[in-house]
This record gives sequence, C-alpha cells and structure tokens, in this order.
Amino acid sequence: MDAFQTVVKFLISQKTTIGYSAMALLTVGGERLFSIVAFKCPCSSQNLTYGLVFLSAPALVLLILGFFLSSRTWKLFTGCCLSPRKLCLRGHSLQCIVVLGQIIAGALVAPVMWICVALLNGTFYECALSGWENDSFRSYLCQNKSPSCKASVYRVPCGKTKMNASDNEDVLLVLRAQSQVIGWSLIASTAIALLLVSCYSACRSQVSYLQEMFWRKYIEKERQHFEQFSDDYATKLADRNLKSFFENTKPDPLPLPSNNAWEEISALYSFNRAHQYYSTLHRYVEGGKRESNEDIQPAFGFVDGGQII
Repeated sequence: MDAFQTVVKFLISQKTTIGYSAMALLTVGGERLFSIVAFKCPCSSQNLTYGLVFLSAPALVLLILGFFLSSRTWKLFTGCCLSPRKLCLRGHSLQCIVVLGQIIAGALVAPVMWICVALLNGTFYECALSGWENDSFRSYLCQNKSPSCKASVYRVPCGKTKMNASDNEDVLLVLRAQSQVIGWSLIASTAIALLLVSCYSACRSQVSYLQEMFWRKYIEKERQHFEQFSDDYATKLADRNLKSFFENTKPDPLPLPSNNAWEEISALYSFNRAHQYYSTLHRYVEGGKRESNEDIQPAFGFVDGGQII
C-alpha cells in the first residue's frame, strides 16, 4: 500500500511532464492517423495547397484549442469589453505584453508538436513541395534525372511518373530529407528558445528556488481545495433553493462571496515586493489591495493558471 501511495504521489508531482508527454503521444498518433486514413496526395497541380493545408490547418485548430483551454486567457479577457482597464492596467503596458506572450507561448506547444511530427514524417511536405511550380527548385530536384522529371515531379508522391523507379525514389528521398532537416531544426531552435527563456526567467526571479517550490505546492493545494469548496457550496445552495421551493418556505441564510470578491480573486496575479501574497485569493483574504508598484512577473505565471487547464 505504501508503494502504491508513493507511485501516486510521484505521478501527481509529475503531472505536468506526464501531461505534455501524453500531448506528444496524441500528436504523434493523430498525425499518423491523418497520414494513413485521411491524407491522399492528389498528385496534381493542387499538391502545394493540399499538403500545406494538412500541415497547417490542424496546427491552427490546436492553437485555437490552446487559447480556449488556458484559464489565463479567460482571466485576462473576461469582462474586458465592459471594463477595458481589466485587460491592461494603466502604466503596466509592458507587463500586459509579457502576459499575452506567455498565453501565446502556452498555446503554441501543441501546434509546434504537430508541425515537428509532421515534418519528421515527411508525408505532407513531400506532397506540398512536389507541387511547387518553381523552376529553380525543380531543377535542383531533377539533377541528373531524365528530361521528363521536371514535368512530372508533382506525381512523385504517387510513384506514377515517367521516370524509372530509382529516379522517382531519389526525388522522394530528397524531399523527405528536407522535411526532416526542417523538423529537427525547428525542434532544436524551440528547445534552445525554451532553455533561454527559462534561464532568463529564473535569473529575474525575486524569490529563491525553494520558496518557489513551496509556492507551487501551495497553488496546487489551493486549486484542489477551491474546486472542493466550490462543489460543496454549489451543492448547499442548490439544496437550499430546492428545499425552499418545494416546501414553500423562506430560505435559510447562506453567506456567499460578493461580486467584488469574485472580481478580486479572478484578476491576474501581480507581485508585490512588500508582501508575501501567494495568490490573488491569499491577497484578498489578507485584506491586501493591488498597488501601483506591483509587477506581473514572468517567473510566477504558474500562479494564475499559466498552464493549460
């Protein structure tokens, strides 16, 4: 039993890593499914459009889903049409740009995974680039090939060219190699960018590493208990109202947070050097108010749901 609890605790502590791993596996599986079941290169003048649509359209859908599933998106934009100052506080334009950048970066994880996996597989790229009607590019592909190569490059993915099988395979290998080189280059550049951003964020952090570990644990516990309290109080309110309705009696008083309280705890987190508030909820119950010297810190994006829900 102790061993089982240890395993459960480990999985819970590593749930972000597990989540991204699951996302990667789903991306790989989705790309393979698209390649085998849905994708059929037309081997015509429509190759370029068809290939690019399969390469980019799923990535766009994943990007939109990333925005939808990010709690930080809704914290930032909910109510901003009625109160534009909620979107960006006066004098905090740079911090607003940082927050938007964090939201975009989080939403880009799944699309970048899709594009990388698709490029490494090469199927979509082969179809798209075989239909690119660029004379220089086709001349490059058809070096030392038969004269009919340039005119029938768009048929290469289907293997229906007038070239011999060896030449057809050579052109296909060149396209696949280009696709994989671009894919690995994108993976490497993304990894380097993430490393640099993480190092810069840690370098600019105004709290120690151990305090940030404690902070993350607190935020996780607060979220868990918030969901439990929300469920409990929603149940109590529903029971009270239904009992009052069916028994035709006056409802018992049930204290609930005010609209202003909900607004306060729904705001994006901002760091104040003078106080140790670990969340907007913590700040509210301590009676603290947002001050003009507060800064939105990139290192503390985890506080208000920087990750996907």
